[in-house]
Amino acid sequence: MFLEASIALLALATALWLRPWRMLAGRTGPGGPQDRMASPLVTPLLGVLVLLPWIWALPTLHRMPLQLQWSSAPLVVLMLGWPLAVPLLLIVGGLAALLSPALGWGDALGISVWQGIVPATLAMLWGAALRRWLPHQIFVFILARGFAGTVLCVFIAALLAQAAGHALPGVNEDLSRIARWLMAWGDAVVTGMVTAIFVVFRPQWLATWSDAIYLRQPPAA
Repeated sequence: MFLEASIALLALATALWLRPWRMLAGRTGPGGPQDRMASPLVTPLLGVLVLLPWIWALPTLHRMPLQLQWSSAPLVVLMLGWPLAVPLLLIVGGLAALLSPALGWGDALGISVWQGIVPATLAMLWGAALRRWLPHQIFVFILARGFAGTVLCVFIAALLAQAAGHALPGVNEDLSRIARWLMAWGDAVVTGMVTAIFVVFRPQWLATWSDAIYLRQPPAA
């Protein structure tokens, strides 16, 4: 509990220091300064607040032989950026506790950290490394960051959670690693597909996407 609280407070303090609410500021519309438009990131933010608490609360709402733990934190980072994702994921954990009577506040904090903040932070670091070391191409963003990055970040975060004492109920340690690996792949498939759809149809819903970076024309010969 102390470890999770420390991680949450450190991440939240860092995120708030970066003033993430600026990303939700309105912008000037086609009608000039008087025509203000809401930030396009409001839509994915509201979607996360509506859907993700139910997904996190689901294992405690229904009895399952194996608790299917879904993160979606890397996708939240892709849509909103790390500074805005951190407080949002903590709010999602609190909403999950309100939705499920069987989910205590301590367990909700653990979910917020190990399924939220930790994989989100790993996804942010992974994205920074890809942007630094790999070509700025659309397929790198979708496959390497949206798909492969989610597999690695969610699985590593799950192993760290298991090392911190958050084991899957009713599953031994060896099978637990296999289960977490398979669940990370499920998370990655959905994240990769959603990322590809958003890049094509709703790029404004991805704070980490930039046409100027990933759709640059090659230099003339």
